[in-house]
Amino acid sequence: MSGLKEFFTSFTKSAPEQQPPRVCKSCGAEIAYQEYLENHCICPECGTYFRMRAVERLEDTVDAGTFQEIDRKLKSKDPIQFPDYAQKLDKAEKASGLNEGVVCGTAKIDGIETALFVMDSAFMMGSMGTVVGEKITRLFEKATAQNLPVIGFITSGGARMQEGIFSLMQMAKVSGAVKRHSEAGLLYIAVLTDPTTGGITASFAMQGDIIIAEPKALIGFAGQRVIEQTTGEKLPAGFQRAEFQLEHGFVDLIEERPRMTYTLAKLLAIHSANTAAQ
Repeated sequence: MSGLKEFFTSFTKSAPEQQPPRVCKSCGAEIAYQEYLENHCICPECGTYFRMRAVERLEDTVDAGTFQEIDRKLKSKDPIQFPDYAQKLDKAEKASGLNEGVVCGTAKIDGIETALFVMDSAFMMGSMGTVVGEKITRLFEKATAQNLPVIGFITSGGARMQEGIFSLMQMAKVSGAVKRHSEAGLLYIAVLTDPTTGGITASFAMQGDIIIAEPKALIGFAGQRVIEQTTGEKLPAGFQRAEFQLEHGFVDLIEERPRMTYTLAKLLAIHSANTAAQ
């Protein structure tokens, strides 16, 4: 572990050594949790990528002891009194250890200060409601005020239907904050993980100055079945996977998880040097 044990425990309610082993859905291998973390949450037997929790992503990415979370206490309400939504929020909070589907804050990567948001599919599949949109917007505003780059680790099932139009409005709100950050000459790197779909793809996931994807990540707007039913055509193999999106110009780079921090650090260093020279 890189030194985030206290932070890790605050999210998971137990220390890393107390976590149960992980079981690979592809090959059935049982992986001790410490080995799982050290292998970047990749199955050592077959190479399958697990979906990383936000705290695991931070543990794997940022310099030890540098992450400072912001807006942790923000929690969703039930703006349109959607049936059973309050109970679902409570269940998601207890299951994930999070108040919402994104963790935001500042940290250093290879010594370079940056703002980060990390979405977590364990909370209602990382869907975007008002609080997710508000937290990411505030992060971009903070980064703009403090002249910081932003890195977003994105995973989501899309806009959260239980909040109706309030959820959809977050697409425009976050996009506005991204634009103001860009106009200030600051860098935004979007890292697309499995899955990145729906209104997230239609807004801030595709607005990065540099868009990186993890291998084989599902990236798209509507689901493949919906598209096939709408067009009446059979879609090609691998449609909406990261490799297909790279081939067709929707992402700039596919990076293996073990090299992700190195690549992000190099990009941050290049941008930092260019900014200092101006």
